[in-house]
Amino acid sequence: MHPSLIKSRIFTFLALLILTVAFTFPMIGFHGTLNSIYGGEKNKVSTFSTKVWNFYNQGRYKSTNTPKEAHNNLQKMIETSSEIGVASIPLWAVSLEAPNYPKEAFPEGIPVFFHFDGFSGEVHEMNTINHYIGMDPMWRGGIIEREIGIYALLFLTLVMVYFMAYSNKIWSYLMFIPVALPFLFIADYSYWLYWFGHNLHDWGAFKIKPFMPTVFGDGKVAQFTTHSYPTIGFYLLIAIAFLSLLAVLAKNKAIKEGGVSIEK
Repeated sequence: MHPSLIKSRIFTFLALLILTVAFTFPMIGFHGTLNSIYGGEKNKVSTFSTKVWNFYNQGRYKSTNTPKEAHNNLQKMIETSSEIGVASIPLWAVSLEAPNYPKEAFPEGIPVFFHFDGFSGEVHEMNTINHYIGMDPMWRGGIIEREIGIYALLFLTLVMVYFMAYSNKIWSYLMFIPVALPFLFIADYSYWLYWFGHNLHDWGAFKIKPFMPTVFGDGKVAQFTTHSYPTIGFYLLIAIAFLSLLAVLAKNKAIKEGGVSIEK
């Protein structure tokens, strides 16, 4: 087997491993669980979903209203009516600071974490703040993206598997989708920030002009200081993109050097 083809398969396998462990597996394991919890069907929460959530939430931020004994324990989170986020690795973190949220009570401000399939953090508090300035609750954005996210990742899983197994050009072209994942996320995230900032309602207690929320860095909205930065999940997306690109380049090299025959 051509050395470059071996490298291509190794790069693809590593990208697939990161994608599966960080995103696809926890999304599948926790799929539909929040709907069951908030829909009054807590008895439908499976033991498997509970174990997945407990594992992936080790050390993650929990709302200040969450009892410490409930941290990292989904059943206790449910029993104490604590705010529950999704299980997958977060991609982006946003936080707000204001005088009425003292550092003693909110050392990290009001943080919210964005995932492929939902949110975590101080989601209720953030929606309350958004309502204060006439902004829609966060769930209004990215509805389609959250619904199809798990299927899109499963599709990328198949693409990577077929790319390792076959040398048809179509799989090489499709491998550029994981290469573009960080850019696709930033583009979608920026669009929804623009949409929220330019579709303010009159029922807000505090009237402000339409604005573009800060995509990356620190900003200011009314009396709030905002922070918007990538978190671990986004860096994993970059790793997936980089490994996928290396995989395509390595396979193309193997093809050019005659180590791989193109399948029709």
